[in-house]
Amino acid sequence: MTNRFLMCKPQYFEVSYVINPWMADNVHRVGRATANVQWDALHRLIQGAAEVQLIEPEPHLPDMPFTANAGLVVGGHALVSNFRHPERQTESRHFERWFHDHGFDVLRLSREIFFEGAGDALLDRSRGCVWMGYGHRSARDAGPAIQEFFGLEVVMLELTDPRFYHLDTCFCPLPRGYVMYFPDAFSDQSKALLKDRIPAEQTILVGEEDAKQFACNAVNIGDKIIFNGASQPLMDELSAVGFQPVESPLSEFLRAGGASKCLVLRLEEAL
Repeated sequence: MTNRFLMCKPQYFEVSYVINPWMADNVHRVGRATANVQWDALHRLIQGAAEVQLIEPEPHLPDMPFTANAGLVVGGHALVSNFRHPERQTESRHFERWFHDHGFDVLRLSREIFFEGAGDALLDRSRGCVWMGYGHRSARDAGPAIQEFFGLEVVMLELTDPRFYHLDTCFCPLPRGYVMYFPDAFSDQSKALLKDRIPAEQTILVGEEDAKQFACNAVNIGDKIIFNGASQPLMDELSAVGFQPVESPLSEFLRAGGASKCLVLRLEEAL
């Protein structure tokens, strides 16, 4: 199966409001030219190993390049996001139209159930489940609906650190059953659940400094792992178990609280 991703050029990208802690000191501080260079480099990296489709950016929607939040795609079905913050809610209409126009069966949750797509719902193809983060952006009630829509087990994980407001900022399922995550982003109950569900030999724990570099916000294409950056020990640990870590600096997007995984939506998700 061909790897396919959805991306959106950062034509209107900016930090113009504050909806997460990373944005607080970065309003109107994005270097637009640098952001474009960084996005182009990521786009080339991914396009070299996968098919990339684009959605047109829209004025006044500066976070639209973070296409991971558009929805959750599984097997030709697209569950469109219900954004929590008003600043992003208009994005749903544009993403929904794109899914329709490209042949997806579009699903919607009740409007009162917040759900922010593949930012908080991550398919683990090795385990045949969806890991679902809740507590900041997505509602716990989204989990049972996803389970019903897709017929997949949904494993709920409570996020407790506002810096890691989406699951994909602190948790990354990888091929061959490996999972990379930052434990301190989760409640004690969720940490215990992760320890129980993921064998120690398939667990890659990430420390705070790597987490703040958004090392967990990684795009995997086979064994290639693309992220903003990571320490040498983490790079070595990934390499030692057969992965190919690749750095693609995204400093301007970190100002908005996102990195490589936030900037792509996987379109061919299937078990």
